[in-house]
Amino acid sequence: MKFFSFPEFISMQETVLIQSILDGHTAGFNVLVKKYEASVFRIVMGYVHQKEDAEDITQEVFVKVYQSLSSFQGRSSFSTWLFRIAVHVSLNALQKRKRRTLWSMTAALLQLPSGNKSPEQELSEKAEKSQLRHAIDALPEKQRMAFILSRYEELPQREVALIMDVSEGAVEQLLLRAKENLKKKLHHP
Repeated sequence: MKFFSFPEFISMQETVLIQSILDGHTAGFNVLVKKYEASVFRIVMGYVHQKEDAEDITQEVFVKVYQSLSSFQGRSSFSTWLFRIAVHVSLNALQKRKRRTLWSMTAALLQLPSGNKSPEQELSEKAEKSQLRHAIDALPEKQRMAFILSRYEELPQREVALIMDVSEGAVEQLLLRAKENLKKKLHHP
């Protein structure tokens, strides 16, 4: 009798679950959603930076996954396939999104402060977060993708390499360049 390692066992369970869904037992899709929803949300959030948009896009990702499930061929893990879809749907959403007006950005900065922070501290913190989001958004696409998958989803370089379909060394270089570019952009506005 062959014993399987935990990742192989999980992969086998997912394969059985996916086949079950494809055979018409669609309730099983909720299992996949519950398992991966938080991970997909974090990836999407790394691109769009707004909770409401990230929630909508996360739903869109799972709709696309459900519609495309029959095309999953198991050449990579299900999570790798799913995260690729999350990245592509996020990038498409960014392309469709209209730029914010100066007024909406100003209104967001002037929201009432929360907690024990002074209004000046709140504004400063929001400005810093905004500057960081803009710096991440300005990274070249592959650097941004590697940075978001590594930082927001905390995936190991091996998994990032699989999702991006590049070598681990390429991921390491992309992350180094992304960090260098972020330092330059944040220290020299």
